[in-house]
Amino acid sequence: MLFVVKVNSNNNHKEDKENLSDPCADLVFLVVKINYMKKNRTIKSIIYANMIDMGGFPVRQSFPSHKAEHIDPFLLLHHANIKVSEHIPTNKAGVGPHPHRGFSPVTFIFKGGVHHQDSRGNNNIIYEGGIQWMNAGMGVIHSERPPHDIHEIGGVQEIIQLWVNTPAAHKMDLPEYLPASKEEIPFIETDDKLARVNIVSGELNGIKGVIPALSPVNTFTADIKQGGIFQFDIPSSHNAFVYVLGGKITINGNDEILGNYISILNNDGEGFLIEALEDATLLIGTGEPLNEPIASHGPFVMNNQREIMEAFRDYQLGKMGVLIEEA
Repeated sequence: MLFVVKVNSNNNHKEDKENLSDPCADLVFLVVKINYMKKNRTIKSIIYANMIDMGGFPVRQSFPSHKAEHIDPFLLLHHANIKVSEHIPTNKAGVGPHPHRGFSPVTFIFKGGVHHQDSRGNNNIIYEGGIQWMNAGMGVIHSERPPHDIHEIGGVQEIIQLWVNTPAAHKMDLPEYLPASKEEIPFIETDDKLARVNIVSGELNGIKGVIPALSPVNTFTADIKQGGIFQFDIPSSHNAFVYVLGGKITINGNDEILGNYISILNNDGEGFLIEALEDATLLIGTGEPLNEPIASHGPFVMNNQREIMEAFRDYQLGKMGVLIEEA
């Protein structure tokens, strides 16, 4: 059995070429034998990310929700796209000091920038295209505010915060702050320049990400222009999702998925094919499930309620440090 797909570089399938004459088409096509290809995954659910208020900070929450509690090892996905007020000093805007323990809050910056400070002495700004990955470990206090020059670079912050669960064996490790600028993140670009995939953690097509996650976790951001196609090959044991920040895509040529929707994939294949029907920006996450008990309350994620109570106690006793932000 044969079918036709558009040319897509950096995908390791064996391909048989055949001349297809179409005077109206500028694209080159390949005929690919199905038995050469890995089985692609089907879609489990497509969920709209509703707006919620996080202490005066409007965000879209894809999960947890009544339709998807979490996608092990991913715990939460928040998408914010806000105009930063010119009437509030940048050192008072954004998210002020707060603690975390037992997981990795990861911030992907799509527009603007984020100024991170924490109780371990880290003080850093990452701009558009970069990420800030923090393994909270035994506990850390941090803040995430707009950079001082946010209004000089458009005044808009578009970010995603993804919470990645930490294996029980590492929940009490020392905290780590792992920033990476756009220039430091490896990427794959198709020959036609229509698709670019940035490899933040994990591995894709033999290229390793810049962040060494504490468990097998792939996180990719992607910009795919209209008509672009990319095949993502992932381990069959991973849970996986695709979140669309903007634009319109199809997965495996099936359902259309619009901006602010997340598609959760079934564990019935080894990859998925994304085509952009409109210019699209995406966050893709895949990970080996931890299959461990989860106890969470506010900013702490542990394995049982006793550990949650200990986290609150340690925070109140100052064991997670003190953060005094710069003026």
